[in-house]
Amino acid sequence: MPDSYDLAIVGAGVVGLGHALAASRRGLKVVVIDRDAQANGASIRNFGFITVTGQQRGECWRRAMRSRDIWAEIAPEAGIEVVHRGLMVAVRRPEAMTVLDAFAKTEMGEGCEVLDAEAARARLPALGTQLAGALWSPHDMRVESREAIPKLARWLHEAKSIEFRRETAVLGVAPGTVRTSSGTIRAARIVVAPGDDFHTLFEDRIAAYGVTRCKLHMMRVADPAVGTLPGSVMTDLSLGRYLGYAELPEAEPLKARLAAEQAEHLANGVHLIVVQSADGSLVVGDSHHYAATPDPFAPETVDDLILDEYAATFDGRPARVLERWTGTYASAPDRLAFIDRPDETIRLVMVTSGTGASTGFAIAEEAVAELFD
Repeated sequence: MPDSYDLAIVGAGVVGLGHALAASRRGLKVVVIDRDAQANGASIRNFGFITVTGQQRGECWRRAMRSRDIWAEIAPEAGIEVVHRGLMVAVRRPEAMTVLDAFAKTEMGEGCEVLDAEAARARLPALGTQLAGALWSPHDMRVESREAIPKLARWLHEAKSIEFRRETAVLGVAPGTVRTSSGTIRAARIVVAPGDDFHTLFEDRIAAYGVTRCKLHMMRVADPAVGTLPGSVMTDLSLGRYLGYAELPEAEPLKARLAAEQAEHLANGVHLIVVQSADGSLVVGDSHHYAATPDPFAPETVDDLILDEYAATFDGRPARVLERWTGTYASAPDRLAFIDRPDETIRLVMVTSGTGASTGFAIAEEAVAELFD
C-alpha cells in the first residue's frame, strides 16, 4: 500500500514549511514533497526581513504580526539567529515626514516613534546630510534566509518528525492522493504551495487569479562606513510602494513628488531596503519587473538605481559589491495572497506579493485550520 499521511504538502519553500509547522503543532503526520534538493527560490533569495511595518492595513498587517510572533517563537528552538530587530524608515523630503506622522497615528503605528534628523542620526550615525527625519518601528525582525530556511526544514524533520521527499516531482493531485515521480502518496488532506510554478498543478485555477512573475535585483555589499544598523532601513521610495503607507491619503503629495524627481526609479520598481548580516555585510535591494517568464539578465543600470538611492541615504555608495543575484516570485494585480479550494480536502496556497517570509506562517495557520477543524 502507498504511504499514508494526515497532510501532504507540495512545496518546501517558506509557505510550505509554514504549513508543516502549523500541522506539526496539531500532532499530525506530515510529508513535504519538493522537486529540488534544497530551497533555491524566492524563500532564500530575499532579505530575510519579516516585514510588519508598512504592510497593507487590515488582513495583511495582522498576518505579518502573527507570522513575526511565530518566527520569534521557533527561531531559538530551530537554531535560527535573529540578526537584528526593528525598522528605520529614513526620509529626505518633508512630504515623507507627513506620511510618517500620519502612519504613526494609525493602529499600525502603535509603538513606533517619529524622529527628527538629530534623533535619527543618534540611532544610526551613518545617515546622510539630506536626512529630514525617520520612523522607528520595533515590530520587524531579520533572519539570514539562506541559512534560516534550511535550518527550519531540518528542525521540522528532526524535532517534529516531518518527513521530506526531496528531488521528487509531483505529477498530479486528487482528493486523497499525490502522484509523484517516485510513487503514490496517500493523504487525508493536501496543500499545494507552488511558489511561482503556475503550470504543473491546478493551472486553470491559478490562471483565474491573473498571476505573473516579478523579477528583482539583490546585492550583498561591504560598507564599513555604515557601521552597525539598529534595524532594517527603508527610505522615501518605500513609502510609495508599501501599501500601509501608500494607501494613506497623506501619501499623495509624496507620490507626486517621487514621480517628478525619481521617475526612472519608479519605472523600474526600485525602492531601498538595507539589512545587515551577522558578518557586518549588508543585503541591499531591490527592483521589480513583471513578465510571465522574466529574462535571467540583471542590467547594471538597475543596480545603479538601487545604489543611487543607497548613496542618497548614506552619502556615498558602498565600498564593494560582494554578490549579485536575481529572484522571482508570484505577483497578482489585485491581491497579496490567496487560499484556493479545489476540493474540501485540498488547498492551493500562493503568496502573490513577495511577502512569503512576512505573512506565510499566518496564512498557513489559516489554511490548516480550514482543513482540519
